[in-house]
Amino acid sequence: MNRSLKIGMVCPYGWDTPGGVQIHMKELAEHFMKAGHEVSLLAPVSDEDSLTEPWVVPAGRPVPIPFNGAVARILFGPIATSRVRQWIASGDFDLLHIHEPAIPSLSLLACVAADGPMVATFHASAPKQKAIYAIGPILEPVLEKLSARIAVSEMARETLKVHFDTEAVVIPNGIETKKYLNGRRNEDWYAPHTLGFLGRFDEQRKGLQVLIQALPEIAKKIPGVRVLVAGPGEDESVLKGVDPSITSRVRFLGRLSEEEKADFFASVDAYVAPNIRGESFGIILAEAMAGGAPIIASDIQAFKDLLHDGEFGKLFSNESSKDLARVAIDVLSNDEARREMSDRGREYALTYDWGSVASQILDVYEVAVAGGAKVTLASENRGWRRLRNE
Repeated sequence: MNRSLKIGMVCPYGWDTPGGVQIHMKELAEHFMKAGHEVSLLAPVSDEDSLTEPWVVPAGRPVPIPFNGAVARILFGPIATSRVRQWIASGDFDLLHIHEPAIPSLSLLACVAADGPMVATFHASAPKQKAIYAIGPILEPVLEKLSARIAVSEMARETLKVHFDTEAVVIPNGIETKKYLNGRRNEDWYAPHTLGFLGRFDEQRKGLQVLIQALPEIAKKIPGVRVLVAGPGEDESVLKGVDPSITSRVRFLGRLSEEEKADFFASVDAYVAPNIRGESFGIILAEAMAGGAPIIASDIQAFKDLLHDGEFGKLFSNESSKDLARVAIDVLSNDEARREMSDRGREYALTYDWGSVASQILDVYEVAVAGGAKVTLASENRGWRRLRNE
């Protein structure tokens, strides 16, 4: 696309709460702005004073609700509706890029409130849930307004198809590969036979307990094995009742900056993703590979897809600490194999670089704006009648 675009992005989740969708949107917006496009991003924000991106427009404080095995912080209701409409009316956008419009959020409100070129990205994958299935017929007329649909994985595409009987083009999440290429080993963190875990570790679905349970078996064959755990959570709850000889092998680093994350991947002999469920893609695996860390992952579908059934990382049976121990012992025992895994992973991670991924998204934009129309504000009554499936 030769001309620059004025793009309105809508984030469904609290902007100042760490999460994969927020990171995806931030990096995509920054990539487009560097390429000469203009971006305004509307999002719920808990603390407006903490905002550092001048292109983010706060829409109000989000409210936490359970969603897809975690807690989502979203914003919905009359005040949010008014702010969405004001933002659209003043935006003069060439198109809107809406994320996760199938949940009650700013994204759904924007889809209702706008007419014109709209692209939506669907991130979540979940089995057919009664609540979502029940409101599917209500949402279908709204989602029909979309000019194009993107799913970040085959699982997300299948979820969209099951719930709403519609299709999407699959374009994966992106990463800034250069950022991870520059990671340096932190000598305070590293020791031979160090495994790494990064995520909200006190969420059961992230699977850290499976890794902890595997440690006694790993230690029998690899006496020096250690685990670095990074991310938010309460370490006392994770290690409650665990033998002190095992807890001494686990070190909690807390939240890491993006620069520290690159150093983290450079400071482990293998990155372990023992996630149990609730993952539609697994961007952390692509980041770890870009940082040179060999991958050990549970065989949930998202990870199998990303790793090409074990071609670019070692898989173990989901929720099996015994099988995780077997794979970890194999990986930690073979220095040459780890180096080969690291080299293959770095090369493969380039396919997820934003240079490639953003170009694919821009191709979708080009189709959406081909008619030359701009985003306009829909009639308020007509928009909400559409939501009620008139």
